[in-house]
Amino acid sequence: MLKESFCPSCGSAGLLPFYEVKGVPVHSCLMTTTKREALEFPCGDILLGFCKICGFISNIAYDPKFQNYSSGYEDQQCFSPTFNTFAHDLAKRLIDKYNLFNKQIVEIGCGKGDFLLLLCELGHNRGVGIDPAWVPERVRSEAADRVLFIPEYYSDKHGKYSGDLICCRHTLEHIYSTADFVKTIRQAVDRREDSIVFFEVPDVGRVLRELAFWDIYYEHCSYFSPGTFARLFRFCGFQIIDLSKAFADQYLLIETRPTNKQANQLHQLEETAEQMARDVEYFSIRCSKKLDHWKEFFRKVRVNKRRAVVWGSGSKCVSFLTTIEIEKEIEYVIDVNPYRHGKFIPRAGKEVMPPEFLKEYKPDVILVMNPIYCKEIQEKLSEMNLAAELVPV
Repeated sequence: MLKESFCPSCGSAGLLPFYEVKGVPVHSCLMTTTKREALEFPCGDILLGFCKICGFISNIAYDPKFQNYSSGYEDQQCFSPTFNTFAHDLAKRLIDKYNLFNKQIVEIGCGKGDFLLLLCELGHNRGVGIDPAWVPERVRSEAADRVLFIPEYYSDKHGKYSGDLICCRHTLEHIYSTADFVKTIRQAVDRREDSIVFFEVPDVGRVLRELAFWDIYYEHCSYFSPGTFARLFRFCGFQIIDLSKAFADQYLLIETRPTNKQANQLHQLEETAEQMARDVEYFSIRCSKKLDHWKEFFRKVRVNKRRAVVWGSGSKCVSFLTTIEIEKEIEYVIDVNPYRHGKFIPRAGKEVMPPEFLKEYKPDVILVMNPIYCKEIQEKLSEMNLAAELVPV
């Protein structure tokens, strides 16, 4: 029996459950060295709850005791040219827009430090990166001597590291107590009203409307729409400078600055809690048909004895394969990240192989976990003289 749940964004009681998956891996990017370890990976449950007051969505069943963002956490995306172009363009835009030259940058949840180092390279900036998953030997940059990395979880003790830009990308969705976390940052910049605070998260509105169940996984305990994203930051004492979508509208980007005034102006992207309720209802009614579609797809793969692989071994892949309980229909997963090769993905137990493996394996079908990479993947297949059907998920 779940205790009464309170919205971690606005504090209202009584989140309404609308989507449940039991026995999912508690981490998607902690790779294992053996298949047995992968199959025995710790599991938890997902029970998404919707706040009818502010529209926020969170996993009511989330248990923070499973949180383990250690150095073995492998979520680096910089091995993809497509992603690198996006990251470079974003860094340059922020630098130019806010005159971030010879300034101080702080990144919360910096991972292996790729984006922070890019900001410091392009603007000749100094930086502080805070993340327990940081690995010293993975840092290769001419800006490395201007960056301090702290392998810890962000807390109020790090408030002394203030900057002209405080950046936090794809971390807030991993935090259950979202308002507490953002308030901690607000307190850190209390004396720096000129600081720009920039956050990036996935857009749950797209997930709901596209029935993208593979974008729902245990690590993501908090889900943001444009409206809930903006309302959270206003509630915590920030003024919204800009709110936008990027990366084929998969990501939400918010640019803010601290304010001591009541900030009430809405952005044109913001939806109401009532509009979110309609998206939640749409997902609740139709998601089972989407699941059935993919189960039928794999049944045909099995019946027709077609050889299939998945391209992209990250969280989307783990969620996709475990939610629809794929077993023998998929043996291998392909990824461009060399630090994943030869490892096994949690719970699904599939081995991760480099793209060159396909020359030997010769699949008939390649499922692409993120359609934005289709062009990049097709170019790689052409280089290897491989003809396989690309099926974007």
